[in-house]
Amino acid sequence: VQLQASGGGLVQAGGSLSLSCTASGRTFSFYPVGWFRQAPGKEREFVASISWTGQGKVVVDSVKGRFTISKDNAKNTAYLQMNSLEPEDTAVYYCAVGRVRWGTTTPNPDDYSHWGQGTQVTVSS
Repeated sequence: VQLQASGGGLVQAGGSLSLSCTASGRTFSFYPVGWFRQAPGKEREFVASISWTGQGKVVVDSVKGRFTISKDNAKNTAYLQMNSLEPEDTAVYYCAVGRVRWGTTTPNPDDYSHWGQGTQVTVSS
């Protein structure tokens, strides 16, 4: 399984970015998907997770109301829509596919078996 994350870039505070994560070799349809981020000098942090059905969604409190996770099983692609970006959102963002078929949302990185290469998001003040 290979995951390709894209959509990162440089944006001013208050702006928006939409990240995409496309899988090859395994369908997203039956697995949960998660987004994580890692800022320089910091630990990897859970951002959002979506269940295999797409009905269950969880986001970390710091992005609640600003970030939205979604997935399009037909396109084998997951998304992270990021609005009202803040400098504190600056990080490398990673997508990951869950280990468990028909799994639900989970913030635990150990519950994900495959990871994308990451896409840089930089928010200027």
